[in-house]
Amino acid sequence: MIDSHCHLNDDKLYFDLDGVIKRAKSVGVDTFIVPGYDLKSSLRAVEIAEANDNVYALVGIHPHDAITYSDEVEGILVALLKNKKVAGLGEIGLDYHYDNSPREKQREVFIKQLELAREADKPVVIHSREAFLETFEIIRDYGKGLKGVFHCFSGSIESAMRVIGELGFYISLAGPVTFKNAKEPLEVASRIPLEFLLIETDCPYLTPHPFRGKQNEPYYLPYIADRIGEVRGGSIIEASIENTKKLFEI
Repeated sequence: MIDSHCHLNDDKLYFDLDGVIKRAKSVGVDTFIVPGYDLKSSLRAVEIAEANDNVYALVGIHPHDAITYSDEVEGILVALLKNKKVAGLGEIGLDYHYDNSPREKQREVFIKQLELAREADKPVVIHSREAFLETFEIIRDYGKGLKGVFHCFSGSIESAMRVIGELGFYISLAGPVTFKNAKEPLEVASRIPLEFLLIETDCPYLTPHPFRGKQNEPYYLPYIADRIGEVRGGSIIEASIENTKKLFEI
């Protein structure tokens, strides 16, 4: 299996990296996509990817950290995107839940990074929280020709089908599909076309049921895959692997 979005660069996992990878491989998770969310985490993602055969990095500035974006940061991202172990740009997007950066700055930095991805011919990994319509419209207007995925998708089936049908982007599902109140995520899981489905842990966050309260890691990815398989009536593992390889060209 491939964990298409795991923060192995987070301190909670980074300082036990060998153990985290060993435990994941013991349950069949053998490939990892590590996203950046600020400059430090992007550099660390590349470091991890370069040191491990089946790890790939993403680099980018999360909407929380949009206020840190500068010409200098942009120059470093451009250089990092040339690294053969950097599979895409992310996670980027909009977050109107916390508003850690002003919304106008979030939008400005999001658009700039979409342009970087186009110039580098790399896919994008999208973070969107309480901002679906604006995220969608910015990608539609400024992301023409890009490939990408809405990671840890939390919207409706109608929104998911717009992402797939109008943008051609993938949908990635995480631990919330296992939660007891997971009505909307399960509807998305059961109804989206299989060829647009990715799976992820988003660790160390969103640990799947029945392990909520524990620190999340790629070891728990099979619980997410199994729950989606249950509602779809068949395994989604092979398709998710192929879809992830196709998106990130790995």
